[in-house]
Amino acid sequence: MQTDRGIYRFRFDPDVPMAEVHESLKLAIFAAEGLHGAARVRLDFAYCADDAKRSLVLDARAEAGIAVTRVFTGFLTQQFGETAFRVERVGSEAEPHLELAVRT
Repeated sequence: MQTDRGIYRFRFDPDVPMAEVHESLKLAIFAAEGLHGAARVRLDFAYCADDAKRSLVLDARAEAGIAVTRVFTGFLTQQFGETAFRVERVGSEAEPHLELAVRT
C-alpha cells in the first residue's frame, strides 16, 4: 500500500501567478495521461481550484492521481522553488467538493 495516497491541498504565495499554476497542472495531467492513458486519468483524478484563496486540492487516491500530483509537485518546485508553495494532506471532508479534471 502506498503511503502517498490521499487528498492534498496546495497553497501558493502571493507572488506565484495562478495562471501559471493552472498551466503546470495541465502539463502534469498530460504527463500522467502518457503513463496511464487519458481515460484512466479522467476517471481516477479530480481537482478543485480556488484562485481567490490561492489554493488547489488534488485527489491522489488512485494511481493516476498520484502520478499527476507527483509530476505537478515537481513542476512547481522547478518553476517557483520549494518555498513558493505549501502542501498538506487533507481529510475526507474535502471529497464532495472535488470536480473532475478536464484537459483543455
